[in-house]
Amino acid sequence: WEQRKLGEIATIVGGGTPSTDNDAYWDGDIDWYSPAELGERVYADRSVRRITQAGYDSCSATLLPAGKTILFTSRAGIGNTAILRRSACTNQGFQSLVVNDDTDVYFVYSMADRIKKFAEQNASGSTFLEISGKGLAAGEFAFPSKNEQTAIGSMFKQLDALITLHQR
Repeated sequence: WEQRKLGEIATIVGGGTPSTDNDAYWDGDIDWYSPAELGERVYADRSVRRITQAGYDSCSATLLPAGKTILFTSRAGIGNTAILRRSACTNQGFQSLVVNDDTDVYFVYSMADRIKKFAEQNASGSTFLEISGKGLAAGEFAFPSKNEQTAIGSMFKQLDALITLHQR
């Protein structure tokens, strides 16, 4: 295993919010997540609110790719996570991880507790604590080879599926 910074294995992407005063920006087809939507679920399938293309173009939101992105809340409730199943964007309460091709998304998701602990310890702010994208990218963690990541990630994925099955 090798010590690597999160910024080396993933691109850290913040979010943005279109003006809520402009109705033309809302009720579109682009999923747009807020931190309150993340909870116990492993996957993010559909957001509560959606924005239009005009809304997307008007703000600093970035369209995050499905299957490669871990949504990560960066303020007030730091470290809530979900794997994105559909391309989407977020508000500025996120610093999401878009993993590189040589990194297994589910392996990184299985590290969520350690990443959360790092983020909480390195957050700053007077009104509320927040971890910046730069701060999150600096976090160092041990990473195995891609093959080992895939094997470990697959095991956690099966475990999550089994837990979900028994909760029904």
